[in-house]
Amino acid sequence: MDPRTHAVRPDLADVRLAEYVFAPHYAAPLPYRTNAPVTLREGRPIGSAVLAALRSGETFEVLELAGGNAWGIAPNLGLVGYCDAGLLERVQ
Repeated sequence: MDPRTHAVRPDLADVRLAEYVFAPHYAAPLPYRTNAPVTLREGRPIGSAVLAALRSGETFEVLELAGGNAWGIAPNLGLVGYCDAGLLERVQ
């Protein structure tokens, strides 16, 4: 599976992929919305390759929040990556 389009890492995977991949942990995506323009990156470091720019108000499905970063899926683009967690707000 391509980690740019499937939320799979060696330590964590999207629970919706459980029948296809083994991972030590699975997470259910939580819906968030961007509250400002957000850069979706390939990795955690700020210098990581940019995958896309999300506009304010776009949905981002969060699988992990850690160290000020969110890892998850931009469903409108079908891309998986990291972004600044401070620019996201939880959708109730």
